[in-house]
Amino acid sequence: VPDYILTNKELETMVDTSDEWITTRTGIKERRILKGEGQGTSVMAAAAAKGLLEKTGTNPEDIDLIICATVTPDMVFPATANVISAEIGAVNAFSYDIGAACSGFLYALTTGSQFIETGKYKKVLVIGADKMSSIIDYTDRTTCIIFGDGAGAVLLEPTTEDVGIIDSIHKVDGKGAEFLNMKAGGSRYPATVETVTAKEHYARQDGATVFKFAVTNMADYAAKIMERNNLTADQVDWLVAHQANKRIIDATAQRMGITDEKVMMNIAKYGNTTSGTIPLLLWDYESQLKKGDNLIMAAFGGGFTWGAIYLKWAYDPK
Repeated sequence: VPDYILTNKELETMVDTSDEWITTRTGIKERRILKGEGQGTSVMAAAAAKGLLEKTGTNPEDIDLIICATVTPDMVFPATANVISAEIGAVNAFSYDIGAACSGFLYALTTGSQFIETGKYKKVLVIGADKMSSIIDYTDRTTCIIFGDGAGAVLLEPTTEDVGIIDSIHKVDGKGAEFLNMKAGGSRYPATVETVTAKEHYARQDGATVFKFAVTNMADYAAKIMERNNLTADQVDWLVAHQANKRIIDATAQRMGITDEKVMMNIAKYGNTTSGTIPLLLWDYESQLKKGDNLIMAAFGGGFTWGAIYLKWAYDPK
């Protein structure tokens, strides 16, 4: 995560809001912002990847594939994953981006696991990273209070043990595109003086509609993957939920029947980092995880996209 901390108190000087209002409705107290000219998503992603390679003692030349989940790529092309591969020295890897908004990391995790399961590859680097501050209008209090910047990375490898990604469910509803999107900057509305003036290169959302869909679908699919794998609430060790809004996370935990102490939560520190939230949770809580722990990951994002993964944690903390 970047060093700069944007607090609710500072936001009070930028838009008509208050620390109490933001905290009550979202659970967010502060978020990290990447500052500096030419500093894109790849800066945070590469830093996360380098830390992971060092921690696992992995030679970057041994990485077979890099998948980067992001909706804030450094450029339209090449893929941010390509930029990362060059930065970390993964000269033998092929790489690409996945854009599924806040569900992106889960989509990328499932996709990467398929390359391991088929025996095609031995080491797959999956990264969730977004510089949301680059597409946020800091005069729009409906969005600027929510989002922050951050990145996290995981390494997928084969195992013969009963750990790792056990099951996944992913869904989309393209009709949700009108409620959460960035209108301009793509091929439908390329950048013009008019689109820039109209602030159409910023993320926009219909908060009430997004909240309703998120509560329903994230909670339902977290519960659904438990049912599909015959897991009771007592058998779930952790809920690893996308950090968009504390009320949505609480509703998901209630639907699953799990207690607060089993819910990973760091939204107060980072806000919504989109593709970065779930790997940042794993990073923050890693010291508390034990080999064999049952984790339910769940997310909901623009598009609409959503899904859940059942993961058995593969190692004890060092």
